[in-house]
Amino acid sequence: MTESENNYEREIDAAMAVLDRHVLALNAKDTAALADTLHFPHHRLAGTQMRVWQTPDTYFDDFLARAGEDWDHTRFDFRNVITASSNKVHIDLQFTRYRADDSALGSFRSIWVITSIDGRWAAQLRSSFAA
Repeated sequence: MTESENNYEREIDAAMAVLDRHVLALNAKDTAALADTLHFPHHRLAGTQMRVWQTPDTYFDDFLARAGEDWDHTRFDFRNVITASSNKVHIDLQFTRYRADDSALGSFRSIWVITSIDGRWAAQLRSSFAA
């Protein structure tokens, strides 16, 4: 564990819990629970294109359009803390999207920024190589 991780273990645990809840809600297709894992406005940089969701209204439908009709579920391959503070954690991660038969659609690296705003931990932005 780095010095940053030692100093902010509770914050890192909170950020990892956000990721856990996010993938559970995503796979359950629970749009309310999914929105609860994100701060809005929510920012996503894919390639060089920035997308901003001001509200959660279209977030899940937009995800389905990106993931494709064969998408069934997602799992994290790894999650590594880059750095942490009292109100923000940067996480380098990789996830894989799967079909219903558990065959992989693709694996993608991302950096997620999980923040605490008014005491609520959620993802505020990310940079992804996923479509």
